[in-house]
Amino acid sequence: MQKKIYVLDASAIIGGFYSKSYANFTTSGAILEIKDLKSEILLQSAIENGYIKVDEPDPKDIEKINQIITSSGDILRLSDVDRGIVALAFKFKRNGFKPIVVTDDYSMQNTLKTIRIEYQSVLTQGIKEIINWVKICKGCKKRYPSDYKFEECEICGSPVFRKRIKAVK
Repeated sequence: MQKKIYVLDASAIIGGFYSKSYANFTTSGAILEIKDLKSEILLQSAIENGYIKVDEPDPKDIEKINQIITSSGDILRLSDVDRGIVALAFKFKRNGFKPIVVTDDYSMQNTLKTIRIEYQSVLTQGIKEIINWVKICKGCKKRYPSDYKFEECEICGSPVFRKRIKAVK
């Protein structure tokens, strides 16, 4: 049986979540996102008492996550800190643990669902299905990959917009 652990993003910490029964981890980047005094005090106390540990993802796990979110289109929506949290959970999964990421971020949940890592929300309901993103030209309807960098179509010059599409299972 795999050992359950929690990986916390900033929304989990701000929401006051950490488990007293299982290990809790976060990244230094997530800690830097904590700006309100109450959350900072609770976080510092949890770290000092050993309830929350700070760990970092391996570069190879960040690279793997970047490949996954490029194909799903979430690369446009996930910050470096978000990617670090997902990559840290990926590292734990790769090392035989059962990570549960605690986040209210829908794009992170979408990515986690794609890579089959459990997640739970703190203050929101969470996502119900996997969503992918594409870019489409308003004029000629040409589809571009989600990481297409330009705002105009290379064919007709019309604006390019992002569109949600249901993931094919």
